[in-house]
Amino acid sequence: MSMIKVENLTFSYPSSYDLIFDRVHFQIDTDWKLGFVGRNGRGKTTFLKLLLGAYEYSGHITSSVQFDYFPYPVADKTQMTEDILREVCPQAEAWEFLRELSCLDVSADVLSRPFETLSNGEQTKVLLAALFLNEGHFLLIDEPTNHLDAAARRQVAAYLNRKKGFILVSHDRRFLDGCVDHILSLNRAGIEVQSGNFSSWMENFQRQQNFESAQNERLKKDISRLQKAVKRSSAWSDQAEASKFGTGVPDRGFVGHKAAKMMKRSKNIEARQQQAVEQKSKLLKNVETADPLKIRPLAYHADVLVSFSDVSAVYDGHPVCQPTAFSVRRGERVVIDGKNGSGKSSLLKLLLNAPIDHTGAVTIGSGLVISWVPQDTSHLAGAVSEFARKHRLDENLLKTILRKMGFERVQFEKDMRDFSGGQKKKVLIAKSLCEPAHLYVWDEPLNFVDVYSRMQIEQLIAEFSPTMLLVEHDLAFRDTVATRVVHLQRQ
Repeated sequence: MSMIKVENLTFSYPSSYDLIFDRVHFQIDTDWKLGFVGRNGRGKTTFLKLLLGAYEYSGHITSSVQFDYFPYPVADKTQMTEDILREVCPQAEAWEFLRELSCLDVSADVLSRPFETLSNGEQTKVLLAALFLNEGHFLLIDEPTNHLDAAARRQVAAYLNRKKGFILVSHDRRFLDGCVDHILSLNRAGIEVQSGNFSSWMENFQRQQNFESAQNERLKKDISRLQKAVKRSSAWSDQAEASKFGTGVPDRGFVGHKAAKMMKRSKNIEARQQQAVEQKSKLLKNVETADPLKIRPLAYHADVLVSFSDVSAVYDGHPVCQPTAFSVRRGERVVIDGKNGSGKSSLLKLLLNAPIDHTGAVTIGSGLVISWVPQDTSHLAGAVSEFARKHRLDENLLKTILRKMGFERVQFEKDMRDFSGGQKKKVLIAKSLCEPAHLYVWDEPLNFVDVYSRMQIEQLIAEFSPTMLLVEHDLAFRDTVATRVVHLQRQ
């Protein structure tokens, strides 16, 4: 057991004047299983890279352990998987690789296959297995769930729960609850460490926000009351002082004493007011605002919008799943579930007339307007305003939605190629929310998207009840929004 100590860490990118970290202090135990959470674009991946020594910074990071990073960069994916795993962990024995793979429900035959032939989920699992065989290393795991289906997420969470000594960046609440014992939260005002899983951290975080909000309201009322009292005391003092020089023969000593007493009272009230202001300024520094989002679904004239009849995507002449049949009706949120490679995304793309070979028939309602959120964000480039013009969106509405989802105004001046993965996904979601449509078709919309925005989207769907067809593996999200789940079975 040893400690990783961060002292006075300050960092900003050379091309930016925005501070990512400003005099941050904390320490963590190398035996802990840490979940790392925070808004998109706030610096989670940057912090992992700082631990790896990828950037220069001021302050100190001290540790007696060596850091490894996932995703591990595989230069030549045509190599055999076993050769790549031996590159990751040269000292491991063959039986150790087999033991770790069995814990992840991965067949031993993957070792004798070229790495490029493995599914994205299999690649994730085998690399994690090899990295955990590096004895005494501390693993930095950056969003491993984005290529994992729901079943694989459960397997990987159970696997990580048996390990120790890692930081895990993830926004999947169930996944975090299944495998971490501490939370490292990147808040607005710095980084905090707390014992427990994600749910206990979120409960404590919300309780603290509620307490500070109530205290903030009380102090606002106190400040307003004290401001009025200052004005009254000051006015009384001025009136008393003026009375010394009025008609008659006043006791000027008594009047002057009374005026001084009133002035002292006024000063005391001002001091209490200043103290209340200072107390108030210490509150709500970590508040995460999540203003309600809106959507404008169009009303469709028929009950059934689309239907699939014995449909399966076909690749290399072979159906990838058993024929499936289902319809999407008005007001439904249908989630398509299935293992990686079972053709979930292909079914969605058939609604967009993508040239995908398939069995069966897909029927799309007459005049149906579809809003589409794809998995891929690699096409995003240029400023947000250019993106709005290209897609004929209301630029002000698009930016308003993004602001509600945690974007700072400075992001609108940047090239979207420099956005984080979560920020790119939010641009595509915001585009869809700008588009009036009968049916919203979203393909894994939550990849990389932070927890706060996930909960915002859940609230949006609950309020407006749009008709949706989705692929999404976040079980907490699915349980909240889905009216029905369609399961695909691989051939």
